Amino acid sequence: MDTVFLITLIIVILALSFDFINGFHDTANAIATSVSTKALRPRVAIVMAAFMNFLGAMTFTGVAKTITKDIVDPFTLDNGTIVIMAALISAIAWNLITWYYGIPSSSSHALIGSIAGAAMASAGFAALNYKGFFKILQALIISPLIAFGLGFTVYFIFKIFFKNLNLAKTNKRFRYFQIFTAALQSYTHGTNDAQKAMGIITMALIANNYQTTTDIQHWVQFSCALAMGIGTSVGGWKIIKTVGGKIMKIRPVNGVAADLSSAIIIFGATFIHLPVSTTHVISSSILGVGSSHRVRGVKWDTAQRMIITWFITLPITGTIAALTYYVLNLFM
Repeated sequence: MDTVFLITLIIVILALSFDFINGFHDTANAIATSVSTKALRPRVAIVMAAFMNFLGAMTFTGVAKTITKDIVDPFTLDNGTIVIMAALISAIAWNLITWYYGIPSSSSHALIGSIAGAAMASAGFAALNYKGFFKILQALIISPLIAFGLGFTVYFIFKIFFKNLNLAKTNKRFRYFQIFTAALQSYTHGTNDAQKAMGIITMALIANNYQTTTDIQHWVQFSCALAMGIGTSVGGWKIIKTVGGKIMKIRPVNGVAADLSSAIIIFGATFIHLPVSTTHVISSSILGVGSSHRVRGVKWDTAQRMIITWFITLPITGTIAALTYYVLNLFM
């Protein structure tokens, strides 16, 4: 078998594995509020999320093109196949570690930090496309802040409009509406998160001369969408417990406000072709809603642990990817 083809096949398998893990790691965030309020039974929520993620992933490719070309230039990248392989191994390792401990860390941060770390190990700081890289970093940093503010505002508006209504009846109605918002949340997750693996597979195809443009091939889009959908169907109970209950006690009205806020931010980012961390956006929306409801009701120790993980993900995955690159470079 041709060596280049074999290496490319290994990278595709690793990328699909990353998407599969992303499915049960990050998609749990999208359904955590609806499961915690009992708007949806867990199995029903997971099946719905799997389908909506697949549908979302099949809809757009703009974010994938951003991943392909804006972190590093795949056409000039030194030892591109080793860089991509090291990045995927690093991102997968970090996702599994944080999933094991139930910490809702960002798969996006893990992948982007890993690509940057492996590329710099290959060709130094000059390997990065700084304009594109900093554009992505800005989106990753700003989006949770906007999500926090939007979550705070949306719930504040809800409090004004529904303050005189019977609490039990209002919560029952919002519980029904949560089915829609959970589906919307899962769809928007698919439109953004599944594209990241599409982008890195396309990088590998370019690096190994299987294509000469940054266009996303249909088989790449379909396989990544399917991998994320299957991963979602496995479920991510540890993450669901953290997001759905350890940040604040969520009622249906809180869940709807958080779901709507985060879905707006994620889909907005997809529309302008920017990758964002769905984990950060969803968690920040819940924090914003919780602060608007009652600041003391937010479990800030859990929030602090999550925020620390957010900040350390980029440097840690970058370091793991660089070390993995050096090891792989000894044998390839």
